[in-house]
Amino acid sequence: MALQKYNARDVDFQIEDFLAPGTWITIGGISNFSKSHEEETADTTTFASQGQAESQKMQLGKGLQIEGLRLRDDATGALDPGQAKVEALSERLGEQSLGRVRFSHKSDTSWEVWTAHVSLGDQGGDNNAKVTWSATFTRSGASTTVAKP
Repeated sequence: MALQKYNARDVDFQIEDFLAPGTWITIGGISNFSKSHEEETADTTTFASQGQAESQKMQLGKGLQIEGLRLRDDATGALDPGQAKVEALSERLGEQSLGRVRFSHKSDTSWEVWTAHVSLGDQGGDNNAKVTWSATFTRSGASTTVAKP
């Protein structure tokens, strides 16, 4: 087995249409992504620990940040369908704020799927730039996988 570096641009990101479950929409305009990991620990130190700190990992968390350029149709003003769905999900609250996002490298045989809520990042640009766009997905529950067709 020869391990190889792979291109970030070959990773595809999709959001499920919460109005039509099972329908997945590619999120366009992405030029950068990062997947973060966090954990919560519990202090288990007691007098018997003899001054040595003790702890245990109690909770895992993951986040996915995607960044790129805002895409819209010049004729209609409509946003990229994936970006539009991300923005719509970001406006929902409570149970309705949870949607599904999936991602994989183009040669992977399965998708990593998260149930997550999303926060939009800042959008903007200067005189000599295109408008930027970003979103951060925070996973709720464990990741799952599903085979690609």
